[in-house]
Amino acid sequence: MSILVDENSRVVVQGMGAEGSFHALRCKDYGTKVVGGVAPGKGGKKMDGIPLFNTVQEAVEKKNPDVSLLFVPAPFAADALYEAAEAGIPFLVCITEGIPAGDMVQVTSYLDAHGVRLVGPNGPGIISPGKCKIGIMPEHVHKPGPIGVVSRSGTLTYEAVDQLTRLGLGQTTCLGIGGDPVGGVTFVDTLKLFAEDEATEAVVLIGEIGGTAEEDAARYIAKSKFPKPVIAFIAGLTAPPGRRMGHAGAIISGGKGTAKAKIKALESAGVTVVQNSALIGAAVKAVINGKKPPKAVKANFPKANSSKANSPRANSNKANSKKRSRNDR
Repeated sequence: MSILVDENSRVVVQGMGAEGSFHALRCKDYGTKVVGGVAPGKGGKKMDGIPLFNTVQEAVEKKNPDVSLLFVPAPFAADALYEAAEAGIPFLVCITEGIPAGDMVQVTSYLDAHGVRLVGPNGPGIISPGKCKIGIMPEHVHKPGPIGVVSRSGTLTYEAVDQLTRLGLGQTTCLGIGGDPVGGVTFVDTLKLFAEDEATEAVVLIGEIGGTAEEDAARYIAKSKFPKPVIAFIAGLTAPPGRRMGHAGAIISGGKGTAKAKIKALESAGVTVVQNSALIGAAVKAVINGKKPPKAVKANFPKANSSKANSPRANSNKANSKKRSRNDR
């Protein structure tokens, strides 16, 4: 089985520019039922064999999609999400990065009120290996199997999936919930679905600094006595407070949202937390075979002072100092 999507999902793509067209075709080649694309002014034409429509409503009336995959640029993405929801599409997957948080607060409130589920934004999408891919992930690293994967990081998702596949552990469904501070489905939402999915034997949860999504997941796992093993990795263990690290939502503020706090919460809930991303696959294999996971090996992180000494600003100052020294001679 799988969660949220399967081989029967019918996908319309909003935003058939260069990126949208490229990934729509890759999804179609994977076997996903891409029934149409929305490109205002190009209705009636085809792009790479995919029929185009002027509006989402027109695509719904003629092709009956139940998923929308969005590549619409950030300034217009909120309107595109509203359009898909108003056209009656119940499940949206938004890849777009950089949507203003204020827009997302209003959009997610609207979607919740109308029973529309959103994955993303600023994530790689969702894939049920062997059934369908709705997003931008490299499909060749995935294969069908018993592990569910949910992550805030696209690249770490690919890394974890590649490890699992190489160890012979395929996946039921992998989804990236995105790294923005305001988004759609959460870790808790996804864990509830994996708990009910008979084919999922264990879940990999990949979090990062910032926000409280991981702590919320830990509370849910403990309170619900989650029936399956959860193996987690939290990125950003050495991130300095107050500095944004990659994703818009990955920022520690007021001492909250640290990796250490998230790891502590998850471990208290009985989750196996791996402190080296290279050990995610091995930990999953050990846990589902009833063995002890590999000893957590901490990465050889540079010390804070060392990091500061090697920062671009420090190197620039060092170069200027040498230059002044030469000029003084």
